[in-house]
Amino acid sequence: MSTSARWGVSQIALAAFLWGTGGLVVQLVREQVPLSVPTISAWRLALALAALLAVVLAQRTGGRLLALLRARPRRVLAVGLATAGYQLLYFLAVTWAGVTVATVVSLGLAPVLLGVSEAVTARRAPSPTRLLVVTAALAGLALVSTSTGHGGGGVGPRPLAGLLVAMAAGVLYALATGWGGALARDTPPLVLTTATTGVGAVALVPVALLGGGQQLTGDPAALALLAHLGLFTMAGAYAAFYAGLRTTSGSTAALVTLVEPLSAALLAAVVLGERLGPGGVVGTVLILGAVAGLARDDGDAVAAAAGPTAALPGVPPHADPH
Repeated sequence: MSTSARWGVSQIALAAFLWGTGGLVVQLVREQVPLSVPTISAWRLALALAALLAVVLAQRTGGRLLALLRARPRRVLAVGLATAGYQLLYFLAVTWAGVTVATVVSLGLAPVLLGVSEAVTARRAPSPTRLLVVTAALAGLALVSTSTGHGGGGVGPRPLAGLLVAMAAGVLYALATGWGGALARDTPPLVLTTATTGVGAVALVPVALLGGGQQLTGDPAALALLAHLGLFTMAGAYAAFYAGLRTTSGSTAALVTLVEPLSAALLAAVVLGERLGPGGVVGTVLILGAVAGLARDDGDAVAAAAGPTAALPGVPPHADPH
């Protein structure tokens, strides 16, 4: 794997680690104030958008943001809506079916779907190494999810509905990764993150408002936690993620983001005193080993991911001329 590819994997792993703090922070917010999950999600996107726009203005890259929106409006809209939809559906799956089902299904389905898509695009079967990596990563994900107090949270009140919602979340996550990767290869990460976050905020804020309940809070601890969600788990994490997608294929990126449940389990063990368990330790080793041993020919996968299956129906995969 080239130096740029390794750097891309590292950037995506950083994003996954930051995402892994999100579930814990959401729990801590809800312990402070009675905000609903849609409201917290809307706060996360709105705060991230405010921070990103401030940086865009400071760097005087607003022209590139407008150029992206003019040149690729449907693609930006699709990635933003898929990202926001994944976030909502994932939390809903957690509520209905429990953390284990939501995590294993939504995060586990994405690398499989992207791997199949890239194999079809390249018109060749995945290499034995790639299949071994996928198997090890998914096995590790299952072990980490089911061997900790955080992951073994039991079955929720609507397991079948939760399973279906988790599958839908996994599909949206795969689509957002594939479509976002096609954009990331010719768009600055900060510009792309700002555009897609703006779409997500416009979509989720009305949902939160229509849901009723408490919308605002003056609690300092809750505001600090919400700021972490917006600045680090959204703005910073997605900027790192899109930067990594410039040199990393979608299926590899989805595998690397399995660091997210791993970091969530480790943080839960440290902050909440939840035990990782022997199976969780084995799962940790499998995930880290899979990430460290990702396919050496990832450059071919990147090229494949930029092919026809990465494009939206009817959207030509042209490069951003700016």
